[in-house]
Amino acid sequence: MPEQSDHPEQPDHTEQPDHTEQPVHPEQPAPEQPAPAQPAHRFTPDAEWRRVSPKYLVVEVIGSIITTAIIVAALLVAFSLWGLWWAPWAAGAVALVAIIAIAFEPRRVRSIGYRLREDDLLFRRGIMFHRQVAVPYGRMQLVDITRGPVARALGLAELKFVTAAAATAVTVPGIPEAEADRLRDELVALAESRRAGL
Repeated sequence: MPEQSDHPEQPDHTEQPDHTEQPVHPEQPAPEQPAPAQPAHRFTPDAEWRRVSPKYLVVEVIGSIITTAIIVAALLVAFSLWGLWWAPWAAGAVALVAIIAIAFEPRRVRSIGYRLREDDLLFRRGIMFHRQVAVPYGRMQLVDITRGPVARALGLAELKFVTAAAATAVTVPGIPEAEADRLRDELVALAESRRAGL
């Protein structure tokens, strides 16, 4: 008779790997966040008048001297060539007026000022004949920077504001070059925001 095994066979309890496929859920992309709205251009209006650079006095005095010298020289040439008796008297009168005008130049330069208000730029100048002009930002069509030879040598520039109305065109002289560039960019941004109704 065949021998009986003392150890009966045990059932195989080896775990079989579970090959059941789990459904794969693709990652959902995060919803795009809307871009933050750009705030409207804001600035702080001036509480006081801004004055031009004191170096602008040199520009005005040199300009007056050059103009006077040209006129006096032309009158003296006319006297020497055509013998106009009144030419020397006219030359003397022109020189006297120029000297008086140069004496008032410091006060005239100090009278020039401008302010950036909420809706417009206010400009003033003049001693005896005082002039004030308000230029609305929304009506500015062009903001131009001009540098003459003397002003450029002193590091100065002038800002010219062109509008649809010739009466409101304004030129602010004697501004340092860096300040003129910054002011031009600020005024262009203000003009665009006002025209857009912001």
